[in-house]
Amino acid sequence: MAIAKNTICLWYDKDAETAARFYAEVFPDSKVGAVHRAPGDYPSGKEGDVLTVDFTVAGIPCIGLNGGPAFKHNEAFSFQIATDDQEETDRYWNAIVGNGGQESACGWCKDKWGINWQITPRVLTEAMAAGGGEAKRAFAVMMDMKKIDVAKIEAARRG
Repeated sequence: MAIAKNTICLWYDKDAETAARFYAEVFPDSKVGAVHRAPGDYPSGKEGDVLTVDFTVAGIPCIGLNGGPAFKHNEAFSFQIATDDQEETDRYWNAIVGNGGQESACGWCKDKWGINWQITPRVLTEAMAAGGGEAKRAFAVMMDMKKIDVAKIEAARRG
């Protein structure tokens, strides 16, 4: 397998492989590649422990690093997943939140490993791109949402 020129490295305490397998089950165009074990002891693990996992999330190459508890994720980084309809939005949202994650605001949620996700229906992105009153109405409605309600965004776009 060729090594990508640019890869996102995500730090996990010890669950990089479990997280990668979860993402591969939930999102299309996602898979788990090589699992690399530590060739020797390291600060947060022992020789033979899973050190890194190569995986892809919705077409984006990633490496999961089992680096221990020193660093935690926050909202400064998130994956934004564009959805086509309410069913797709619900499927991803429910998978993340329903498996130990938590809801946030405006289409954001966090998985049980602390990775942040924006589950963003295309209708919302299109409304914002339209600008003017359409964007203002869609934005105002979105500000009161956790998971995005496609029908309410569509109604706001129409005025």
